[in-house]
Amino acid sequence: MDEEMNVQLLYFDGCPNWGLARERLRRALAHVGHPEIEVELVVVGTEARARELRFPGSPTIRVNGRDPFDHGEAFGLACRVYPSPEGLTGAPTVEALVRELTDV
Repeated sequence: MDEEMNVQLLYFDGCPNWGLARERLRRALAHVGHPEIEVELVVVGTEARARELRFPGSPTIRVNGRDPFDHGEAFGLACRVYPSPEGLTGAPTVEALVRELTDV
């Protein structure tokens, strides 16, 4: 894993799941041995900014500029869902995040 890893959490104000995503991301970073990595929070405030940032919905996690959960969603201020063993959820699971952070 790259010591210079950059991790961003993009969300819109009022998103009900960004806090859960942040907590799961912190747990995943600790699990892969990098609890010191700061997660950059990026608030996306307008549809124009969403398109500019290629923001497929909230919350979106980017590792070194790449969205590991990209499935070709449209860009905009919308809630995003992620698959989990229990069905769709509003944030990636810790296990999914660990897999993606390990593959960096």
